[in-house]
Amino acid sequence: MALKKVRIHEAVGMVLGHDMTKIVPGEYKGPAFKKGHIIREEDIPHLLNIGKEHIYLLELGKDQVHENEAASRIANLVSGTNTYLTGPSEGKVTICAGQDGLLKINRAAVTEINTVDYTVLSTLHGNRLVQAGQILAGVKVVPLIVDKQTIRNVEQLAAQYQDIVAVKPLQSLKTGIITTGNEVFYGRIQDRFGPVLREKVETYNATFNGIAYQPDNTETIAQAIRTQAQAGSKVIIVTGGMSVDPDDVTPDAIRATGAEVITYGTPVLPGAMFMLAYLDDIAILGLPACGMFSKITVLDLVFPRILAGERLTKQDFAQMGYGGLCMGCEECTYPCCPFGK
Repeated sequence: MALKKVRIHEAVGMVLGHDMTKIVPGEYKGPAFKKGHIIREEDIPHLLNIGKEHIYLLELGKDQVHENEAASRIANLVSGTNTYLTGPSEGKVTICAGQDGLLKINRAAVTEINTVDYTVLSTLHGNRLVQAGQILAGVKVVPLIVDKQTIRNVEQLAAQYQDIVAVKPLQSLKTGIITTGNEVFYGRIQDRFGPVLREKVETYNATFNGIAYQPDNTETIAQAIRTQAQAGSKVIIVTGGMSVDPDDVTPDAIRATGAEVITYGTPVLPGAMFMLAYLDDIAILGLPACGMFSKITVLDLVFPRILAGERLTKQDFAQMGYGGLCMGCEECTYPCCPFGK
């Protein structure tokens, strides 16, 4: 690359080879003049005001790439399903959500790409809900000019992955609720869990498919699960009776359906006594009492992924331990917090 340094007063009519940034503390940061701008006489005072007495005309070598092209090429390698690109602006390309859904980030791919010198790929945490138009990631290179080999190195790494940054839409799966416990079934206390859980189900745009009440009886709970399955529920949430007390039979009832238990117990607080099982393609969630008292629990980490079509494994739950401790903030800011990240 050859750089030609030109005094501002001699640059009228020349074309900028890069964006020039203007910063007003606390008010504005952005391009004052963008790449490709033709310098005019009236631009000179503005350029001087942002501390520019010279500009550099960039002459690229045959094996070199301008930062805008480099960022665009890398972003195209990284952006996946249901995303789109904006920019480049000031050398950065932004990856945005093309629709509402669950953000998926391949952390291994992001780490590998960032090992390539001068390459910057910065993303949000994955497995969080995002809205259409939301910024998911930013891509740029550090210098104004990079060697083409830098792009080739990224291409080789990115070729090993698909959908490095992608959005999965949530399906409106039919979701049934079974509330267990003699105290509720026999009317000794009013059910407070069911209404809270129904609201949660509808928050995630799942289809509420009814609620049933059962006593602490293994067979009747198991039969209620089968009935929900026959009614078309693709997700069945069973609440209550999830501890290890002798009267808490919900885990045994879930097993009695013949469902494959993925986990009973998770490294997530609140939600340690959570159970996930699959009856063919139907997800059965055993939800402990934390779901009634805590605004955000393990359910908020698991339910969206199921609605996005994922079939979770024991390994998925093992990974939830990192960041799985809710700090119990007085004012909940989830998902803009460390929980589940």
